[in-house]
Amino acid sequence: MNRKIIALNLFFIPTLLYGTVAAFAQTASLSFSPAQIIQGEPLLVQIDGATNISVKKMTFDGMAIGVLMYQGKPTALVGIDLNKKQGAYELAVELSDGQILKKIVDVGERQKIEAPLDIPQKLGGNTRESQKKLITTLADENKSLANLRTGTKAFWTEKFIPPLKQILVTDEYGYSRKTGSYSIPHKGVDYRAEEGTPVMALNRGVVRVGNTYRNYGKTIVVDHGLGLMTFYMHLSKIKVSGGELVKRGQIIGLSGRTGYAEKPHLHLTVRINGASIDPVKFLELFR
Repeated sequence: MNRKIIALNLFFIPTLLYGTVAAFAQTASLSFSPAQIIQGEPLLVQIDGATNISVKKMTFDGMAIGVLMYQGKPTALVGIDLNKKQGAYELAVELSDGQILKKIVDVGERQKIEAPLDIPQKLGGNTRESQKKLITTLADENKSLANLRTGTKAFWTEKFIPPLKQILVTDEYGYSRKTGSYSIPHKGVDYRAEEGTPVMALNRGVVRVGNTYRNYGKTIVVDHGLGLMTFYMHLSKIKVSGGELVKRGQIIGLSGRTGYAEKPHLHLTVRINGASIDPVKFLELFR
């Protein structure tokens, strides 16, 4: 896969406070993981050297980002949308002591891949009518899941973990599924999981959804706070209820093939502030 990536550039701007330079202040800096990023990937941002200094504001491309303490450092997660235009974007941080940190993030292009995918017979098969119904009902389901409530603070403090004890990706993130005359982006990953395999919460959070949908099947959404959510789809059984606080590694459901699925598996989506990013790359941030 060809990836057009431009190196990150870091620079620090000292801020004038009432005509004097805050030279006495502790110098902080920004660090990123990973160092290179493309469309559809997550970015973990941490502020180093900021002991006893709080973050007043952090923005990426002009949009505010929530900040939490992780591993003893002010930390934020940025989701680069699959359709975000490639190019340079600014991340800016304002600290309580007046320091302003800025960093340029160059988002590389993701290779465009398309592959055919049939509609299961239980959803009407490959007919024009079922294709149209699929697109219409998908739009309705996505709309209902688009603006879920998220906590104003992070519910997690530990590393995120995989949703299954044995991990094997059977369908990757980011390519488009060609279904008749429609092209549907796959904004998650599919893991191999026999019917009834226990599915675990990636981390501590609050259950916002525990419902059944025509296309997504039995679905659980866990809110981890500050716009970070994980979606577990095509389940055979839901073992939690809306509003329930779940722990990292807690069994929340069983894998299945409900909805738009022909074989048993687990579909996992990770969403950061509305951007569904590659779950594999997300979990790599916490190795």
